[in-house]
Amino acid sequence: MALTIAEVEHVALLARLSLSQMEKEQLAEQLGAILEYADRLKKLDTENIEPLDHILPVSNVFREDAVKSSPDREEMLANAPMAEDGQYKVPKII
Repeated sequence: MALTIAEVEHVALLARLSLSQMEKEQLAEQLGAILEYADRLKKLDTENIEPLDHILPVSNVFREDAVKSSPDREEMLANAPMAEDGQYKVPKII
């Protein structure tokens, strides 16, 4: 499917591109080749082919979601460089 120069000019106008005459001729040829390839793909028989979600098989890699008790507050604060009133204490930043 060959594109005309007028069609390339229309696409260039929509894309706000300024093209020289040589560039228009090149793009007409290149875009025409792309459209011909798309037409060839349309002719393929895909009736018995199932659509893919992913190319490779995907499995859940996450661990089982289980309820666990959290560590004791005093145990967590034991590793803090500074703690006060059961909370982490950080230096004041101005």
